[in-house]
Amino acid sequence: MHAPRPTPVEIPDGSVITAKVPPLGPSDRDALFARAKKLLAEKDAVLVAHFYTDADLQLLADESGGYVSDSLEMARFGREHPASTVIVAGVRFMGETAKILSPEKRVFMPDLDATCSLDEGCPAEDFISFCDAHPDRTVVVYANTSAAVKARADWVVTSGIALDIVEHLTAQGESILWAPDRYLGGYIEEMTGADMLLWQGSCVVHEGFKASELEELRAEHPDAAVLVHPESPADVVAQADVVGSTSALIKAVKDLDSEKFIVATDRGIFHKMREAAPGKMLMTAPNAGFGATCESCAHCPWMAMNGLQNLVRVLETEENEIFIEEPTRKRAVLSLNRMLDFARQRDRKVRGNA
Repeated sequence: MHAPRPTPVEIPDGSVITAKVPPLGPSDRDALFARAKKLLAEKDAVLVAHFYTDADLQLLADESGGYVSDSLEMARFGREHPASTVIVAGVRFMGETAKILSPEKRVFMPDLDATCSLDEGCPAEDFISFCDAHPDRTVVVYANTSAAVKARADWVVTSGIALDIVEHLTAQGESILWAPDRYLGGYIEEMTGADMLLWQGSCVVHEGFKASELEELRAEHPDAAVLVHPESPADVVAQADVVGSTSALIKAVKDLDSEKFIVATDRGIFHKMREAAPGKMLMTAPNAGFGATCESCAHCPWMAMNGLQNLVRVLETEENEIFIEEPTRKRAVLSLNRMLDFARQRDRKVRGNA
């Protein structure tokens, strides 16, 4: 069952957003890296970075006592860390999630304009009206949503636990209103048999993966394992050896015997994959451009807005702070905590949004 599709999120120039972070030479990079590390210590700040951000930010998080993970684990790490300030290298909903779970801390981002097509494609006002039109359904939203959308939800889920929660709700006889990613929602619907009404959002990176070109690439590399994030179209997911969250795909590169992998998710994840399994060959699944030849393929343009330059600027100026109105935060934390409590009762970690 499908909801009307919202207005598509337009990307300037028809393909990518021009990143605000210019490339760095080696000496500038080393100087900024050292400066950022020093400022993090001086400001009592911890850096949490998403798997899709630039490798320098992931290295800096690891070397400075921070954390690299998916967005919910980033937020939970920030909540549990003793630092009074959390710097979130990722996209806007990740900074908001960190603030929802750590209201007493200051939360900053290198660029507040770094958003997400799933978030942008699910405006809170439209979503609330849609929910109000279907009051008999339990509202389950993916973590890739704004604080206001989370505040309207009954549950927030990640791709790592969404199947378990939807199966649980279905067993209770509940029907689901799902948002925002229609591909992830469709995958869960197929796997669980749940009665789901799907908001028709999508991720601009994962939606771009092409099944026909993937078939051609698999034919060229028949010994390669195919790893696919479930935000991808169904005909791409159907070709996967492993379907899973960001954390699950990194684990697959380490655990599987294959020496070659075709990866259908943001190529920023290659940094952690190479750390986990050095020497293995990683290929980006075909995305934008014929044969996936364009340089912008499989990388979120908003993630690319994060860099050492604007990270240092934020640490120096204390601009780009995340604020959430307290009534919204209090409602949003209920749906997040419902998921976390569910996970604790089943003695498992919650991992795996984009």
